[in-house]
Amino acid sequence: MSEFCVVNEQDEILRYDSKENIARKEIYRVAALWISNSEGKILLARRAITKTHNPGQWGPSAAGTVEKGETYESNIIKEAEEELGLKNIKPAKGPKFLRDDNKRRHFTQWFFLTLNKPESYFTLQEEEVAEVRWFTKKELEQEIEKHPEDFLPNMKSNLEKFSVI
Repeated sequence: MSEFCVVNEQDEILRYDSKENIARKEIYRVAALWISNSEGKILLARRAITKTHNPGQWGPSAAGTVEKGETYESNIIKEAEEELGLKNIKPAKGPKFLRDDNKRRHFTQWFFLTLNKPESYFTLQEEEVAEVRWFTKKELEQEIEKHPEDFLPNMKSNLEKFSVI
């Protein structure tokens, strides 16, 4: 069973524990990858329908909960390889945010990568990712407006934050 980092509000590790034992008020670590291409399109991944949290919703290109012995960076490199089949990537470190909603609290460390590959290039991990798709910023804004239920709750704010980077 995987053990995840439980941290304080300064993102200092307090202990390691299984996801089931992390209380609602406790904070854990997540790494996420925002992939764009030279045309300014954004690659999103649709979560597998079998996922416990937010099944079937569009979210970042790759993401994962940081496990014992991992850094944010080593985690996102591992997740990108597992979920998308990407090898030997060197993503740029972006901002880190504390997400606190009614369900969970976690720091999300964002990473950015520019990649000019077609959707067919990616080898998807079926248990995690149903599909990937390149969106223009305008398409994504329109889709989020028309069908917000198809996207992770924070996708609109992420688009606003990251489309200028």
